[in-house]
Amino acid sequence: MPITDDLLRFTDLSARLTGFDGVALEATGLAEVYRAVAAEELGAKRYTRLLRELRDPDDAMDGELRTAAQAVTYLWYTGSWPGPPTTVVSPRAYAEGLVWKAAGLKAPATDPGGYGSWSEASDGSAPDNGAQGSGR
Repeated sequence: MPITDDLLRFTDLSARLTGFDGVALEATGLAEVYRAVAAEELGAKRYTRLLRELRDPDDAMDGELRTAAQAVTYLWYTGSWPGPPTTVVSPRAYAEGLVWKAAGLKAPATDPGGYGSWSEASDGSAPDNGAQGSGR
């Protein structure tokens, strides 16, 4: 998939919103899919505004921009677009949700290790997932 300026801006924005670096986000294989979902769900005007105006997520955002930023963050962490109704992007999006990476786990029912295997890290420790703590 060719990397476009729009995809780079979306990935950069997503990194600021999620706390995961761009490399970790790209490694999910879902950056372009999520960009397309966000553009469609937000509509051209809100999507463009989000990419253009959101430099540093903080309390100064207006309600529309905050809601859009929260939806994109929710998408990356859960693999779903918030509702109503909540829309799961795909089984792969569920499995690649950042919530699992942040917790150092595999998504339940996605690892062939058997019942409960998701609750244990394979080597006894959480993987380095590229998350950068913000202290917030």
